[in-house]
Amino acid sequence: MACQSVTAAVMDEQALLGLNPNADAPYRQRAMAYFEQLKESPDAWEVCAKALSQGLYRDDHVKFFCFQVLEHQIKFRHASLSAAQQQLVRETLMKWLQSQLMNAQPEKVFIRNKAAQVFALTFVREYLTLWPKFFFDILSMVGLNPNGVDIYLRTLMAIDAEVVDRDILHSAEDTRRNTLIKDTMREQCNPSLVESWFQILQTYQRSHPELTCQCLEVVGAYVSWIDLNLIANDRFVNLLLAQMSMEELREEACDCLFEIINKGMDPVDKTKLVESLCQALHSAGFFSVEQEEDVDFLAKFSRLVNGMGQSLVLSWTKLAKAGSGKEAGATLQALEAKVPLLLQLLMHEDDDISANVVGFCYDYLHVLKQLPQLTEQQKTHMEAIMLAVIKKLTYDDEYNFENEGEDEAMFVEYRKQLKMLLDRLAQVSPELLLEAVLRVFSNTMQNWQALPFMEVEVAIRLLYMLGEALPASHGAHFSGDTMKTSTLQEMMRTVSHRGLAGAGLWRRGGALRFVVSPQLVSCGVSSYQHTSVSLEFFETVVRYDKFFIVEPQHIPSVLMAFLDHRGLRNNSPKVRSRVAYLFSRFIKTLHKHMNTFVEDILTRIQDLLALAPPENGFTPLLTSDDQLFMFEAAGVLIVNGESPVERKQALMRSLLAPLMDAFQLLLAKLLQETEEEQQASLADALSHAVGFASRTSKAFSNKQTVKQCGCTEVYRDCLHCFLPALSCPVQRGVLRSSVRSFLHRMIICLEEEVLPFIPAASEHMLKDCEAKDLQEFIPLISQITAKFKRQVAPFLQQIFMPLVLAIFEVMARPAEENDQTAALEKQMLRRSYFSFIQTMTGSGINEVMANQGAENMERILFTIIQGAADLPDPVAQKTCFIILSRLVELWGGKDGLVGFSDFIYKHIVPACFLAPLKPSFDLSDAQTVLTLSECALTLKTIHLKQGPEFLQFLQQEYLPSLQVTPQIAQVTPPRPLDPPPCNLWARLVVL
Repeated sequence: MACQSVTAAVMDEQALLGLNPNADAPYRQRAMAYFEQLKESPDAWEVCAKALSQGLYRDDHVKFFCFQVLEHQIKFRHASLSAAQQQLVRETLMKWLQSQLMNAQPEKVFIRNKAAQVFALTFVREYLTLWPKFFFDILSMVGLNPNGVDIYLRTLMAIDAEVVDRDILHSAEDTRRNTLIKDTMREQCNPSLVESWFQILQTYQRSHPELTCQCLEVVGAYVSWIDLNLIANDRFVNLLLAQMSMEELREEACDCLFEIINKGMDPVDKTKLVESLCQALHSAGFFSVEQEEDVDFLAKFSRLVNGMGQSLVLSWTKLAKAGSGKEAGATLQALEAKVPLLLQLLMHEDDDISANVVGFCYDYLHVLKQLPQLTEQQKTHMEAIMLAVIKKLTYDDEYNFENEGEDEAMFVEYRKQLKMLLDRLAQVSPELLLEAVLRVFSNTMQNWQALPFMEVEVAIRLLYMLGEALPASHGAHFSGDTMKTSTLQEMMRTVSHRGLAGAGLWRRGGALRFVVSPQLVSCGVSSYQHTSVSLEFFETVVRYDKFFIVEPQHIPSVLMAFLDHRGLRNNSPKVRSRVAYLFSRFIKTLHKHMNTFVEDILTRIQDLLALAPPENGFTPLLTSDDQLFMFEAAGVLIVNGESPVERKQALMRSLLAPLMDAFQLLLAKLLQETEEEQQASLADALSHAVGFASRTSKAFSNKQTVKQCGCTEVYRDCLHCFLPALSCPVQRGVLRSSVRSFLHRMIICLEEEVLPFIPAASEHMLKDCEAKDLQEFIPLISQITAKFKRQVAPFLQQIFMPLVLAIFEVMARPAEENDQTAALEKQMLRRSYFSFIQTMTGSGINEVMANQGAENMERILFTIIQGAADLPDPVAQKTCFIILSRLVELWGGKDGLVGFSDFIYKHIVPACFLAPLKPSFDLSDAQTVLTLSECALTLKTIHLKQGPEFLQFLQQEYLPSLQVTPQIAQVTPPRPLDPPPCNLWARLVVL
């Protein structure tokens, strides 16, 4: 379609129909094609300029379209426009602006915003050269016309986005240009701009509040880089303060003052500015926070207060570092004077308002931390902040613990901010924090039955948070500092079991100690019927699990809490799930103190260990993931108990036998099941059974092996039970994955006892396998190879080529060109293959490869050469060079494999030189640098094995074939101690 605008100076009306959002697809396509024509033509855009300047169209979409075309010309083709065309752009914009002054109704917002962007782009391109009177022209035209002022203000914000906004990345050239624009504006027009803002704010503050808010936003945006004296003067500030009392303007006025306060300046001047503003705000009554009902305004005001406070902290820091003691003291005094206002806002019932001043509070505490000694006033402030934090940590009645949504998530984040304050308080004065927490905790625990859940929860939460606020190495909170350890111990136990005693203070050895009872473990608070309290109780018990090493007499009562309706049998699934994990941690830490309870615990949790049948519809107390922790805990109890070996074996069998029985029944059902959904459920249950058995094996260690505990036979029975699942014709992925994971564990735990099971298992896993199956199977064979080495050489001799051929077959399967998943699977399989070969060569069983026949051996070696030289995968390349280096070391000498020396010269040496020359060999990538290092090390190994013959080959044959000059070809061997990445060979490769 010919571009009609060029010839007829009119727009394609049919194409314009496609601009309507409801237009049919053909019309929309025609509109897009027309748009591209107008953009690319050197003069076709002029018809859009004409349409805008003469107001030819009323359709908003056409107007927007015209501005888009104009925007493209200015943004991408401005330099190629003729002087007349650039003048046409300016005239178009000014004529359009003039037409807005006469319109009864302003244009739609999206049109005004687009127009402002076009004005801003034109300004950026022409202000320094062609249009130095840009602002004067606009201001003289719009005057105080509301429609014109609106476009003017929007243009200023668009200019800020183009020139000033630090969130937008600019090139170095654009940054220099923008700096020059700001410098020129400072010299020529900023005072006029500021005066226009003042007139707009004063004129329209009552009649057009929306324009006034726009203007306040502009002032806030520009104040960061213009002369502050233009704004921070009595006339302007008094106007802003007056507007803070106007309901429709106060929030924007607050934001504007915040930007003024945030402007970088001399610390003494900043202190004076903040103080003068604070005095004005105080005189106007804004410090009476409790009387203000508008929470939206208070959210803005709290942000302003936070800005003022942090500005004072920054000024104090600079002055203190500079050694300006007098000025620093005055700034600190000003800072202290703001703390009462800070506390009012911090304790406000609206969390958003409170959260806005957390930064100020945190910085203030950081100042106190740096002072050599705290005054009584500062200690009072600290205590008030502690009480405020404790109050604000408390949940409200509306928090939904069973179905947490966005509001709950926001409160959790807010709590994290409060925790930062608590940690800072601990750094400033741990004694004050301990005393405050002790007081709250003691009072709450004495009367927990009569208190609402939120007060009980926060008291326990404070004890929990002390664990991080007062850190200890490896959780050793009950050794070291006497005051801290005694306080924490007393909050974890009861000093007197006879009744409710009060809290007291006493001294021992000169250290202040706190005594309080009853406390967490013995006061019965674990029985409180609320999710939050239950969770916090168990979280705290496990955080301070080492307390029970010091005082093991409390273990039975806590174990009962874990095992009964308070913990693992709680009504809340959320509590049961979390307690299962915490119980496992508790057992692992304290297993040495559990000897007398082992069999009782195993009896009590027996029903929780049952494998849930998939078809009975019964919802178990614990999910399968939760049961993993329970099986691990049971294993730890059995393995680490002091029972005789025979008893341990019996207990482990009683733990695993139900799993094996259930597994056999479920596998038989799966083989008969025809419905796919039920097959998947049965396979999941089978997978869980294997996973549970596997998890028990984590209890064993070098000190307590399977053999020492007499459990070898039990786990051999598990293998006999589980391995038949590998031949199941359905749900193979799930079953193979679970059994393979179990084999990994058994290789570690059973050692040689697992070897008889490996051949049959491998045979099944290699049947009908996909790329992912092979990729996951290879690590198992690699683990066996690395662990048993020559012991498994006969097995590897048999499986090696079937495995390699299976890999080759999967790699050769065709895949869709854009199938990223298939490509990634093949890449990972290729890496696994090379990793397996590396393991073989590194384990000293290279004869397995050598005995595969000449044809097979050659095929394998060429895959390694290809991986080193041609693959655009530095991870695989690095592995291949490691393999080649090892093969040269093994077979590259005089007594090496027959014919391997020829292979070195024909293939390995060229691979070392050609790989770094590939376009994909990116030395800015860390993996590629490691590949280069291994490449150089391979060359070095060749020289060590071949000696002068290798140098002669390079000088007389290979390097000349690469057109390397004789001077460079006269190489000398590297010294033995040269680091591979930096030696001569690496430099030679780069050349």
